[in-house]
Amino acid sequence: ISADELERVLSGPNTATVKGLRDRAILEMLFSTGLRVSELCSLPRDLDLSRGEFSIRGKGDKVRVVFLSPDAKKWVEAYLAKRDDFDDAMFAQVPGKAGAAVMKKQETLRLTPRSVERIVRFYATKAGVSKKVTPHTIRHCFATDLLGNGADLRAVQALLGHANITTTQVYTHVTDRHLH
Repeated sequence: ISADELERVLSGPNTATVKGLRDRAILEMLFSTGLRVSELCSLPRDLDLSRGEFSIRGKGDKVRVVFLSPDAKKWVEAYLAKRDDFDDAMFAQVPGKAGAAVMKKQETLRLTPRSVERIVRFYATKAGVSKKVTPHTIRHCFATDLLGNGADLRAVQALLGHANITTTQVYTHVTDRHLH
């Protein structure tokens, strides 16, 4: 998706509500860090965000460092400050009017990757983006943005947690067009 479409998706949530704050934090975190959706869903609530970077265990049990933008950090902190549950998941379900009783039966309020996919799709539709937008699309935007702004391919490979450079090279088509 274009930078304009991405910006419309990111600014879609109503941040006057806990759900809107959560959704904005999720979207900003996906774009800021390039996390896979499964990695995002596994984050603990007590993650230390003070340094603007943290380690994540990704595919193949490999650990890598990801960096948090000031905007993403701001939205995550705003969301966590408004939460009134005690679940250890960073991103948790927000009870609706009828959902509170159902949620009490669950062991965790942690969002699933499928839930995050629905959230992303909802805000893409709300933003008027006609293309299919997934959490992986936002990861793709992260990589494309870095390469478009002069980042080294090997650095992007490390940030994405790709084992093989050829996996990262798929993003160079955009920068090649940009160079042309």
